[in-house]
Amino acid sequence: MDRYCGIDWADDHHDIAVIDDTGTVLAKERVRNDADGFARQLEILADAGDSPEDPIPIAIAIETDRGLWVAALRATDRVVYAINPLSASRYRSQRTVSGAKSDAADAVMLANILRLDADSHRQIPDDTDLARAIKVFARAQQDAVWARTALGNQIRSLLKDYFPTALTAFDGLSGGGITRADARAVLIAAPTPDAAAKLTLVRLRALLRKAGRQRNVDAAAARLREVFRAEQLRQPELVEHAMGIHLQSLVQRLDAACNAVATLTAATTEHFERHPDAKIITSFPGLAAVSGARLLAEIGDDRTRFADARGLKAYAGASPVTRASGKRTVVMHRQIKNNRLASVGSFWTLVAIQSSPGAREHFDRRRTSGDWSRQAQRHLFGKLLGQLHTCLRTRQNYDELRAFPLAPVIAA
Repeated sequence: MDRYCGIDWADDHHDIAVIDDTGTVLAKERVRNDADGFARQLEILADAGDSPEDPIPIAIAIETDRGLWVAALRATDRVVYAINPLSASRYRSQRTVSGAKSDAADAVMLANILRLDADSHRQIPDDTDLARAIKVFARAQQDAVWARTALGNQIRSLLKDYFPTALTAFDGLSGGGITRADARAVLIAAPTPDAAAKLTLVRLRALLRKAGRQRNVDAAAARLREVFRAEQLRQPELVEHAMGIHLQSLVQRLDAACNAVATLTAATTEHFERHPDAKIITSFPGLAAVSGARLLAEIGDDRTRFADARGLKAYAGASPVTRASGKRTVVMHRQIKNNRLASVGSFWTLVAIQSSPGAREHFDRRRTSGDWSRQAQRHLFGKLLGQLHTCLRTRQNYDELRAFPLAPVIAA
């Protein structure tokens, strides 16, 4: 007799239900979200007939693929399905027209999803610990980059309101503008036009060197001094002072974000380069250590996760969605996708177009055939993902000639 378990999880407790292959509830209980609660869940499963000797353990459905509870379930070698909350919501609306909802009923519902429709849902991939660590680092690094960008935009917006000459001064510095360490050091020391105008060449040189600048220090200091002392529009003194304090707080947060990016980038690169898939991934044009790590973080290293390249392309949002009804057929861009993987694709294709003649020729052909730029990029992304899927499965590096052989021009 097959049995199925559903877990409706929450921060401090979980509702657990076990049913048989007829839908009869064998057990239903709420447990705490701690070690004792997990031990109680194992007892519930054992009472329902689950045992180490059972060749087919009870399958478990839960609406998340992460967290300590899921990690503990994976450690017991059980089959765990992460049910998309949107799928669960739609299943609930099919079964309960009144809109009634409870945690205990949701646990039974999740178990029934496995009983009736397990083949339509995906098991949590059996990725290695190294791949899961890379996922933690790569996502944290990407979040830190996004935070740095957001803070940089806030600082730019604030400077435009009272100190626009700072933007002129630092945008003239190569590589990063106001996110550079020397730019941040100067803004902390002189957050207002009045304070900046009082900076001497000696003080500016000291700030630049302390921030790590080693080349053209004298020229950079002279340029900053000239820009800061130029005539400019000013806010009232009290308002300017308040904005200066606001700027210092933002720059301090930007400092922390920049340090986090540096630390996480180093950790991401170190762990990614230890992974056996790293050389294959970085053999592709447009992928380096960090972008390759972000890619591996989202696709994992369980090669049974995607039965074919089509599944990987759909997961990444690189394949379109077709909606056909009656005489009308509409092909649309896929909205439900892994957004982090899709963001890797945007960067990957742009760099690949510049570094791979085959990718450039493929992109140009798609544009000539009538694709918009984003459509052509998505098509190229899908092609590269298909090649990556093959290379990872066959353990071969990227080959430009095999990836982009001469092909006829696509008809318009």
